[in-house]
Amino acid sequence: MPFTPTGLYWKRDGIEDAPALVLLNSIGTDMDLWDGALPFLRRRFALLRLDARGHGASAAPGGDLSMATLADDVLAVADAAGFGRFSLAGVSLGGMVAMEIALQTPDRVERLVPICTSAAMDSAAWEDRVATVRAQGMAAIADLAMGRFLSDAADPAIYQAVRRQLIGMNAEGYAACGAAIRDMDLADRIEGIATPTLVVTGTRDASTPYEGHGEHLVACIPGAAHIVLDAAHLAPLEAPKALAASIVSFLES
Repeated sequence: MPFTPTGLYWKRDGIEDAPALVLLNSIGTDMDLWDGALPFLRRRFALLRLDARGHGASAAPGGDLSMATLADDVLAVADAAGFGRFSLAGVSLGGMVAMEIALQTPDRVERLVPICTSAAMDSAAWEDRVATVRAQGMAAIADLAMGRFLSDAADPAIYQAVRRQLIGMNAEGYAACGAAIRDMDLADRIEGIATPTLVVTGTRDASTPYEGHGEHLVACIPGAAHIVLDAAHLAPLEAPKALAASIVSFLES
């Protein structure tokens, strides 16, 4: 069944009896974010992808969302897919949700891969973005978001596809998830993550660079490893093979 009772859209892929891996998307994208990495991951793992609330084919919420609610969504989808224990890899918002899950239900998370993400963002800037989207729609923040999503090295066809998807998405879904980023309280809690963790940062990531973001995760998550990719914020689009290789190496080590 591709939908949960609450309207979350999900897909299973990969090897049926292999180790389980859940892939989470960023704000403003859907599960297609991972398409370029799938050929390198599906041969080794039982894969689960889902569209966050208000993204892709998942139902849009009413009002603000929280990290705890988004984490509960992932756990509900994992239950529906038959995933008891699993590893988590998430980009941006997906990485934040993954860290929340590792804190809430450490017994279910084998390994954790937060990608181009952070435990603390500028809440005032996100409040402005949420208000702008609700008042003016997605086109009002498209240029800002795209400037942070991809670098000049991105394939123009990929850039255009991501921009079309961003402008066409449900504004309330984006705003609701933006509110979760605005209100998250991970910064003072990630020291409690006990799951083996690989922090992935991008050399061209203007949204959550290593300085001020990735370095905090590496310093505060006990025993966290770190790898740097030649990529901007949406690393699965700019460096899918290198990212997949890093995930495989970490999960199979």
